[in-house]
Amino acid sequence: MRRALAGLAAAAAVLAGGTAAAPARVAQEALLAETPAPAIGAYGLFDAAGRPAAELIPFAPATPLFSDYAEKQRWLYLPPGTKVRYTAEGPLDFPVGSALVKTFAYPADLRRPKEAVRRLETRLLIRKASGWTALAYVWNEAGTEAVLKRAGARIDVAFTDAKGAARRIDYAVPNVNQCKECHARDEVLVPIGPSARNLNADFDYPDGRENQLKRLARLGLLEGAPAPARAPRTPVWDDTAEPLDQRARAYLDANCGHCHSPTGIADNSGLNLNLEETRPYALGVGKAPVAAGRGSGGLEVAIAPGRPEASILVHRMASTEPGVMMPELSRSLVHEEGLALVRAWIAAMPKS
Repeated sequence: MRRALAGLAAAAAVLAGGTAAAPARVAQEALLAETPAPAIGAYGLFDAAGRPAAELIPFAPATPLFSDYAEKQRWLYLPPGTKVRYTAEGPLDFPVGSALVKTFAYPADLRRPKEAVRRLETRLLIRKASGWTALAYVWNEAGTEAVLKRAGARIDVAFTDAKGAARRIDYAVPNVNQCKECHARDEVLVPIGPSARNLNADFDYPDGRENQLKRLARLGLLEGAPAPARAPRTPVWDDTAEPLDQRARAYLDANCGHCHSPTGIADNSGLNLNLEETRPYALGVGKAPVAAGRGSGGLEVAIAPGRPEASILVHRMASTEPGVMMPELSRSLVHEEGLALVRAWIAAMPKS
């Protein structure tokens, strides 16, 4: 997975015809401006060939959110002379002026992730003195510029999936309110992915493979962090060498836990799917829904141990119907591999 993500960097030049370009320099004043730039070029995050600025540090969470099989490339920007402060839970503490940059893209064929890559959007999370600001920029067909879309956008996307099947989706760029829904913690917008446990994993950097927490600390960009072996860690959902229970929990944390947590927008459901939760009932085992609507599919509990077919969680993951499917944002397709993982996890639970 990380090799595919790293391949996007090389493919970026192809999008612009491989033309030479002057190195990009991040424009700190543009990031901190009260009014967002109408086009992403003002921030100096990428050069004319789509290559990231030298100040951008690539990263990837151990287990990412599924977004209709889109490839994602992520970078961290820190103002000169600043550091990230370590926190054991939740996102790391980023200084004012930081930015998290995430580009969504589709190769024409997922089996060849470095070829014919089409960038769709780049999302920014910018840490200002007043808090975090979320912005989405949509790229033009040539991949030479992206413009701000506060109201979101729809993009027709066609690609060949990893099994060789043709796919076509109506890709949704989130609007400002949808960004707030997923990123809200106690009604305050925060990052989701760059936590200590999500970054406590190896990454294929251009100069070699290294643990991401270790690298940030070695570069003098992370303070207060213990050695990776003593830091919390998110399991990798598709690494079959890891226990089934841990992989399923990591998957649900990444795809559901940002809303289904004590501080998320779905806290009133009583269903907590974040990795820190340990109570079986709060995870949905034998738990009836707070409000049994059509989303339950006529089933009685979120998780019926040993019976995935009787579990509301599986029913909603397997749906693409608005008002039924979960997660309700970021996807229009069923994530077959993730669904199979959760099915297997529930099937392995002793029947009550």
